[in-house]
Amino acid sequence: MDAKVSARIKTRPPHRSAVASNENIQILGLDVHRIVCPAAVLMIVALVIYSVSDPASAGHFLNKAKDWTIVNFDWFYIIAGNAFVAFCLLLVLSPAGNVRIGRGETRPEYGIVSYFSMLFAAGMGVGLLFWGVAEPLAYYTGWSHTPLNVPKETPEAVHAAMGATLFHWGLHPWAVYCIVALIIGYFAYNRGLQNSLRSGLEPLIGAAHKGWIGHVVDIFTILLTTFGLSTSLGLGAMQAAAGMHHVFGTPNSFAMQAGFIVFVSVLSALGVGAGMHAGIKLLSNINMALALGLLIFVIIGAGVVSFIAGLGSTTVDYAEYFIPLANWAGRKDSEWFRGWTVFYWAWWASWAPFVGMFIASISRGRTVRQIVISVMIAPTLVALLWMTAFGGAAIHQAESGVGELAGGIKDVTLTLFWFLEALPFAQLTSFLAVILLAIFMVTSVNSGCLVVDTLASGGKETTSGFQKVVWAAVVGVVTLVLFIVGGDDALKAAQAGAIALGLPFMALMFVLMLGLFKALIGEHKKRAW
Repeated sequence: MDAKVSARIKTRPPHRSAVASNENIQILGLDVHRIVCPAAVLMIVALVIYSVSDPASAGHFLNKAKDWTIVNFDWFYIIAGNAFVAFCLLLVLSPAGNVRIGRGETRPEYGIVSYFSMLFAAGMGVGLLFWGVAEPLAYYTGWSHTPLNVPKETPEAVHAAMGATLFHWGLHPWAVYCIVALIIGYFAYNRGLQNSLRSGLEPLIGAAHKGWIGHVVDIFTILLTTFGLSTSLGLGAMQAAAGMHHVFGTPNSFAMQAGFIVFVSVLSALGVGAGMHAGIKLLSNINMALALGLLIFVIIGAGVVSFIAGLGSTTVDYAEYFIPLANWAGRKDSEWFRGWTVFYWAWWASWAPFVGMFIASISRGRTVRQIVISVMIAPTLVALLWMTAFGGAAIHQAESGVGELAGGIKDVTLTLFWFLEALPFAQLTSFLAVILLAIFMVTSVNSGCLVVDTLASGGKETTSGFQKVVWAAVVGVVTLVLFIVGGDDALKAAQAGAIALGLPFMALMFVLMLGLFKALIGEHKKRAW
């Protein structure tokens, strides 16, 4: 054996797992960080009380904060989104892409199908279900302005609608998820640091990342995750209840909406209590199978030939509109640009900490290059298939004057169900859509609760099932309190607050990317000697 290779094998360090903080306390059967957990819980309680005590006032203030960040920093959001995509491309092309997450592991823990199912279900499955019909139709009909001010309900509007929709659900959101996953995965599983975004600061500030700066990052992440999940769960409950009312005539009431929240919370508690393999993996695989079935049905019902033609057209539209939509300077469609693109970028930022950490936990054994390609390309292709099938067919219904969509969007929570109503077996497919919405929501809450539990416990990945269930209950209770006491106003106020927090998170990401790249290049040089 070559002496250089032999020396490298002998000196290669063993696989490292993430370490936990030594600042934990045990209270009420929970093993939690003595500073991060109490501070995060107190802030969650304070924000919930503020949101429900005077929903109108809280909504006004938090929406003002959200609007201020979007209007004054629209340029920064767009530059940041573009920079994340460029950084991922850099990682794929550079030697840093050869670094394996989880040193010493010879193969990934999860197979391709389960891996993709989990990351997709946690990342945006519920969003595609909600917006797959509504968003392209909104852009085509000018429901809330049009991309680049193209004339509505024209052939040009069709192409702009499909290109803009895929722009929002393609490479950009998955880039920020991917970078967060790599930051957490590399420093936790290769460097043996705490399973947290704070560890990405270590190459830049050294041991100081273990102090108050790191505590702030963890508390911030817990707040983003909790309120991002709670608002999504509450808004999902509104769509599910509206769909059941439309299809089966059940009451579209607070009781039905609250029942959906409780149902999802209970399933989430069972899932996180059962663990990754038995819970999230199983649900994700089931959901992907059901989603694939619904997708195939829509393709057949709306026309296979038109779908195939639309697939090529949407791909071209995405490429054609990519640069104009990624541009932030001199935009004349400022209302659409800020109301959709900048809003989306801020919302993806609010989901990125927990989705990224979850992806990191299931990505050990894969190289940086493999993770980037898997996380960015595969979901973008699925978004292409989904938006072409649902969005393209919905626009065709509107153009042809078919069904309820002939009049455009009347109620965004019912748009999917009106679309399915114009196809065969409407009751069956609508019921399947509600089931998919529930399970997608369960997998998102599951992954988010695992992340919150890890952060609140100082980086521990092996806490008790009871502790994980507690965090699932926290998300459910926060959602119920916001929803029942404050209603839609309180939910939207919490959502506005989460989006406003997306701005400092975007700024933090630039610092973390610098630390990650510095560490990966150093790792590659060590392995290459």
